[in-house]
Amino acid sequence: MTSRMIGFFVALLLAAVSAMPASAAPLRIHAASSLTEALTATADAWAAAGHARPVLVFAASSALARQIIAGAPGALFVSADAEWMDAVETAGAIAPGTRRVIAGNRLVLVVPAADPRRVRIGRGFDLAGFVGDGRWATGDPDAVPVGRYARAALTSLGGWPAAEAKLARAENVRAALAFVERGAAVAGVVYATDARASGRVAVAGVFPAASHPPIVYPAAVLKNGDSPEARGFLAFLAGARGRAILKAQGFTTP
Repeated sequence: MTSRMIGFFVALLLAAVSAMPASAAPLRIHAASSLTEALTATADAWAAAGHARPVLVFAASSALARQIIAGAPGALFVSADAEWMDAVETAGAIAPGTRRVIAGNRLVLVVPAADPRRVRIGRGFDLAGFVGDGRWATGDPDAVPVGRYARAALTSLGGWPAAEAKLARAENVRAALAFVERGAAVAGVVYATDARASGRVAVAGVFPAASHPPIVYPAAVLKNGDSPEARGFLAFLAGARGRAILKAQGFTTP
């Protein structure tokens, strides 16, 4: 084959690639770390329906929101609370009219699987006394949603000041779960779905739903990644198939 023919075929290939619709490229999804299993299953189902499998980026909602506000590219953002979605929306980073709540969750106290203790969590619950000389873990209450929920719950129940002194602050909910799994913390406050995903912890108690703001997961298409494919994935996630996947992973219906 002559060099002229090779150049001709290369030119054809480049033209074909440039003519591909933007939707053919995999979507980049920024999502709260507590959604790891659920969104992985959703991405698999989306790919099975004939779409490019999305690229999933999991981290604390706070870290993802800051990156998005700073201009990080992406198609969707799924937060573990409304506040960080509010911040992204206020920054003008989401496509108008696309925001919706896709799921809810519960807040639980976990201990290592070998720990047989179980407790009824209510007013006067003494988490500091429960962990004794040890420490307990949750996401950093100054930024991470699960930590904010934990602080609100313990403040409502009257145990926050003493508990705060024994807190090991984690960068996200999965890091807090890992502290308990490996014995670095006596207990942890995480979501029910995180406890469900681990075989190395047990639920010692469930926080009353009224003790903290409702745990919600808002999702929205990002303005710099808006496309029919992105909107289609959000509709899939919020639709019957997506809700079924989320429910199977332990999330509640919003």
